[in-house]
Amino acid sequence: MNEEQMMKEILLTARTVASVGLSSNPDKPSYGVVSYLKQQGYRIIPVNPTAAEIMGEKAYPSLSDIPEKVDVVQVFRKSEDVPPVVEEAIKIGAKVVWMQEGIVNEEAAQKAEEAGLQVVMDACMRAAHRAFNIGPKPVMP
Repeated sequence: MNEEQMMKEILLTARTVASVGLSSNPDKPSYGVVSYLKQQGYRIIPVNPTAAEIMGEKAYPSLSDIPEKVDVVQVFRKSEDVPPVVEEAIKIGAKVVWMQEGIVNEEAAQKAEEAGLQVVMDACMRAAHRAFNIGPKPVMP
């Protein structure tokens, strides 16, 4: 499966997205990306130790603090800050680590892949969702 097919598959099957480094500032790119994904029907879990709530969702200080299953760990952190995020993603049993546009960490990606996670680097989830013309997820009962 090539990266494009993998991204499409992830976007079609994922339900819960933990967004690490999501800003509570509506002017920041991460806020716009995640706001779009929320509108498309994804369950968004903000991970930001400095916020109690973002976009009406309870924010958690770390991935390990999230009490529910996470499909995708979306990373809005500098490339050099990715390894500990990957460690936690592996620990909580996430299926995917998705590093946003401009974020690349080959070592962390390799570690995630060796642990059985799918990895996307240097790609925007919103842009990919729009490019594949996926449309909103059906509301779960």
